[in-house]
Amino acid sequence: MLKIKDNVDLKELEKFGFQSIKSGFEWVKGSDYNIMYSIDTSRIINIGTPLPMLEQLDDTIYDLIKADLVEKVEE
Repeated sequence: MLKIKDNVDLKELEKFGFQSIKSGFEWVKGSDYNIMYSIDTSRIINIGTPLPMLEQLDDTIYDLIKADLVEKVEE
C-alpha cells in the first residue's frame, strides 16, 4: 500500500489538485479518467476506478512519489 508520509502536512496535497472535505479528515481528487483518489486520516492512498480504466491512470501517484510525499507500507 502507499501512504502519505507522517511528516507531510496534508495541505501539501492541494498542490496536486486534492481538496479537503469533512473538515480536513479526508482529501479527494477526481481525474479525467473517472478515477477518484482519496486519503483519510490513516494517510493511506485509495484509488477508485472502473476496472476497464485501470490501465489509464493519470500521473497523480507518480507526482506524489516524485515530490517525496509517499512511502510504501505493509498491509
